[in-house]
Parts: sequence; C-alpha cells; structure tokens
Amino acid sequence: MRKSLLAFVVLCFASNANAQTNRFLPQPSPGGASINIVASSLDENNGNAYFAEAERNERKGDLNEAVTMFGKAAFEYNSAKQLDHYGTALLRLSNAHYLLEHYSEAEQVVLNVAIKNYSKLGSKGGLMDSYNQLGKIYLAANKYTQSMWFYTQQGILAKQIGNSSAYIDSVIGIANVKIRKKEYSMAQKDLDRAEVLALRSNTNQYKSKIRDARSLMPVKKVLRK
Repeated sequence: MRKSLLAFVVLCFASNANAQTNRFLPQPSPGGASINIVASSLDENNGNAYFAEAERNERKGDLNEAVTMFGKAAFEYNSAKQLDHYGTALLRLSNAHYLLEHYSEAEQVVLNVAIKNYSKLGSKGGLMDSYNQLGKIYLAANKYTQSMWFYTQQGILAKQIGNSSAYIDSVIGIANVKIRKKEYSMAQKDLDRAEVLALRSNTNQYKSKIRDARSLMPVKKVLRK
C-alpha cells in the first residue's frame, strides 16, 4: 500500500514535469536546444525502462511494484513530452490500481490526468480507451449509472472513429451493467447484438466475454406441457 501511495504522489508531481524540463532553457543561448533534446531523450529512455519493468512486475503478479513503475514511467514520459506514451502509462497505472481493487485511485488517475492529457492531444482513441477504463472501474465499484454513461461514451467515440472492436466492447460493457441491475432481458438483447457485430467483423475475440456475461444471468426454465 505504501508503494501505491508513493506512485500516486509521483504521478501528482508529473503535471509539473514540463516546468522542470524548462530549466534547460532559461534564456536563448548557443547549444541550448541540443541540451534540451538530450534531456528529453534521457527522460524517454527512463520512461521506457520503467514501463518495461512495470509490465514484468504485472506479469509476475507484483501489482504494488507495477503501480510504482507505471507511475514513474508516466512521470518520465511527461517530462519528455511524449504524451502518447504518457497516456498509455497512465491507463496502465489506473488498471494496476483496478486489479488491486483500489478503485478510487484508479478512477482519479483517469479522470484527473489521462482524460486531460488526451483532450489536450485531441485524441479520440485515447479518450475512448479512458472511457472504457472508467466504465470498468465504476462497474466493479457498483456505480452503475456512471459505468453505463462511460461505456456509452466509449461506444459513441468508437463509432465516430470507425473502431468496431471498441464498439463491441462498449456494448458488452453496457450489457454487464444491465446484468448487475438485473435487467436481464435488456442485457440479453445487447449480448445478442454484440454477437452479431462480432460475426460481421469476423472476430472471435469477444466469444469468451459474451459467454461469461451470459453465465451471470439466470437460466430460463422451460415449461413442459
């Protein structure tokens, strides 16, 4: 838990990283640009190293250490102004918190940092992934209204950018919310639609998700005459 809090503190300081980077250029001077480029390159390399270490820890099941490393990677990427990588590290940091059932921390990383980053970039894909993460977090935290809203927003953006896989994922997410709310008939319609969409897209990657969702619904009894 102490490591998780440390990583979150590191992340909070990440918003100041650009200002810290500017210390290399206090005023125009010969060679200043090259110094800044070298510093940014070092920051990016550090970010890559921390990110790789975080993934190794995540695979081993050491999620607390993964949280720390993803937080450090996010800080370094932000310092290097590698905002795409920064966003990816933030979402992975959030997901590590999610796996630890630290739902509040997972939520805050996305709401307060990742979404702002992707909005700044104008990245609909990044926002779509952020909304999916929030839908998942709120579902786990039993906040069904919020979960439904974010899964719906994910689906809207997925349609706008033509990402059929993300749209199917959003439909399954909405179905899972309805299952939790015991709206089984509505959830069944969503799962049927997801299945049709998956067949049209010629993808099998959602079979297990659809099967798992259906397994959560009560089995209908067949009345014999």
